[in-house]
Amino acid sequence: MNTQLRRAAVAMAATAMAVSLAACGSAKEADGNGSAGGEKKKDGPLTIGLLLPEDQTARYENFDKPLIEERIKELCSDCKVSYVNAKQDASTQQQQMNSMITKKVDAIILDAVDSKSIAGSVKKADDAGIPVVAYDRLAEGPISAYTSFDNEEVGKVQGKALLEALGDKAKNGQIVMMNGSPTDPNAAMFKKGAKSVLDGKVKVGKSYDTTDWKPEEANKNMSGAIASLGKKNIVGVYSANDGMAGGIITALKSAGVDPLPPVTGQDAELAGVQRIISGEQFMTVYKPFKPEAYAAAEMAVALARGEEPKADTTVDSATTKGVPATLIPPVSVTVDNLKDTVIKDGLYKLEEICTPEYAKACAKAGLK
Repeated sequence: MNTQLRRAAVAMAATAMAVSLAACGSAKEADGNGSAGGEKKKDGPLTIGLLLPEDQTARYENFDKPLIEERIKELCSDCKVSYVNAKQDASTQQQQMNSMITKKVDAIILDAVDSKSIAGSVKKADDAGIPVVAYDRLAEGPISAYTSFDNEEVGKVQGKALLEALGDKAKNGQIVMMNGSPTDPNAAMFKKGAKSVLDGKVKVGKSYDTTDWKPEEANKNMSGAIASLGKKNIVGVYSANDGMAGGIITALKSAGVDPLPPVTGQDAELAGVQRIISGEQFMTVYKPFKPEAYAAAEMAVALARGEEPKADTTVDSATTKGVPATLIPPVSVTVDNLKDTVIKDGLYKLEEICTPEYAKACAKAGLK
């Protein structure tokens, strides 16, 4: 059953009867020909497929996966989560999607390695009556729901913070833009948001799209930028995330750049937070993982039960229009508001941040 027919059937079912959120069921096609005979409940627990894209970034294994599993269990105690990680390999993720379809899972939460190449697998899932929730990245194909952060706003937050850090220096030097992976649609939105703030305010000396978000690629690109522009002419670095910021800062230090220029980041990784405390990284973007992860879990369970997913808005992908979506606002984090953001929310304990290596920096920042 295609996405439009399934949504229509869901709406009709919701009108006819109220389905308890505590009950575990599954919406499956009555037959394989996509006819309007439609959806029916399956006896037994739900199985939700969870496909995450990579393990280079600490957030996926440390936050997204356990939070999604936690919320699914809260919604349905005997539901199962079938988890796989593609380790940044698009072909592997396609195989993982096909395996989930073969296993006849009830819904899939998909964070795509490559939003375009996964479209065929999303179509296969849709044809099999398995709804797909696009998580964090807007996958192409007939997805049934989407949750992420306001990704253009993430770029704007980064750009504004960089301009604030540069002050008058913005007029006198050049910045390097270290954007994310060209296969990640979010990277394009971060870049668009940042450029909407930075264009006309500061000269971009070099701009890179970083393969697979790899810190070592960012390090290599930054070394090239330093050699090309001259270390004295680089006044700041736009880094799309914290992992790449680490590679960038290593390249700057290796080149003898002192003091370090302001470097942005994203994801509030522990290493990034510690670099902010020590003064090596200027800021990160804190994206509260819990509301995003919970939204994905809630959407997946609802869709698997044949219900309409809760959403705040709709978005359009290159292939699918009017996708129900929940978008979470991002938060800019510097040393000045660490207490009121990542620490207050319990993202990290103080002792995790303020290890002996960072004890003096923590004391200076008022973190006790």
